[in-house]
Amino acid sequence: MGFAQFGNDLYTGRRQVDFIGRRKIWYLVSAVLLALTLVGLFGRGINLGLEFTGGTDFRVAGVSDTTGYEERASDALSDSVGAGEAVRSSIIGGDTVRVQAASLEGGTQAMDAARGALAEEFDVPAQDVAGSLVGPSWGQEVSQKALMALGVFLVLVSGVLALYFRTWKMALAALVALLHDLIFTVGAFALAGFEVSPASVIGFLTILGYSLYDTVVVFDKVRENVDDARKHKTKTYSQAANMAINQTLVRSINTSVVALLPVGAILVVGFAKLGPGTLLDLSLALFIGIAVGTFSSIFIATPLLVQLREGEAEIKAHDAEVRQRQRARAAAILARRQEQGTAAEEPADQPASAEETGQDAEETGQDAEETERTRRGRALTDEVEGAGRTIAGGGRPRHPSAWAGN
Repeated sequence: MGFAQFGNDLYTGRRQVDFIGRRKIWYLVSAVLLALTLVGLFGRGINLGLEFTGGTDFRVAGVSDTTGYEERASDALSDSVGAGEAVRSSIIGGDTVRVQAASLEGGTQAMDAARGALAEEFDVPAQDVAGSLVGPSWGQEVSQKALMALGVFLVLVSGVLALYFRTWKMALAALVALLHDLIFTVGAFALAGFEVSPASVIGFLTILGYSLYDTVVVFDKVRENVDDARKHKTKTYSQAANMAINQTLVRSINTSVVALLPVGAILVVGFAKLGPGTLLDLSLALFIGIAVGTFSSIFIATPLLVQLREGEAEIKAHDAEVRQRQRARAAAILARRQEQGTAAEEPADQPASAEETGQDAEETGQDAEETERTRRGRALTDEVEGAGRTIAGGGRPRHPSAWAGN
């Protein structure tokens, strides 16, 4: 069975995955993953970039030999300006060494001494070593603006979702999924020790939009299915919501794969060729956020919504009526099957009564009449089709729409 057929079976209801019924499993998986990320967040802490902590940044271009670059850079700064303990080095683009250190005491003279030491260590001209001082105020300002933007975003999203879906519980479930994605992504950065730069912060904010979009698509289908279930009394609220997840599952997977492929390609190129920088930081945050956003929209947001709304009086009354109808329908089907099974087990040599014999004869006559009508209908159809094939002008077949003209 192909993926397209699988998706069609999910949409039509021929095949169903019980996402709502197994929500405790999804909650447990999510809780374990969040616990791991929180260990990184509060245990190791966030590895803030130079833009947030302040310091000096050197870039040594045209390096022909990068063997042991980290130790060499640390030794060069330690010997020249005494800043070898807090040095972080990385390779950018294959032949550029990036060296980050704490703020150097001595101002311009210390910067010049550090540049000269790095140029001598990596055997490049002094003009190929670029140095800059970075103050922590810019990174702090970015953080404050990002937190302000996050607060405004959450308030606006809550209001829009509550108005659009006509219930605050959908807005609450969507916000829980958003916070789940944000905490998981930031915690994953902390657990793995990835550096958080302003580009990473932009990535964190970007994934909120993607996660919200995926959740709203599923919620819209939930509302559509619930309205239909209330009208026809065919499904409970949880059954309608579960079918909505199944119907949008393939769409969510396809959308995520399409989004992750280019981001993943940028991520691979960033790690293999470009090295640390804005592109790598942004793509890493997006890749983690898109993946966890897809998970939360399917396994967290909708099951939580069902759990929030199952206690409402209107939902309880609807579910009770639907379950009563489903039980009555199931009982009727079971009784019909039992009758069919009893009829099949009756002995074949048991003499039939006169009434049963008359009924059999009547049914046999009806079958014969039906067979004769079918035979005549087929003969008439063959005759008409044969006439359509033989009626022609100049020996050329004529379309049936022209028969009336003959």
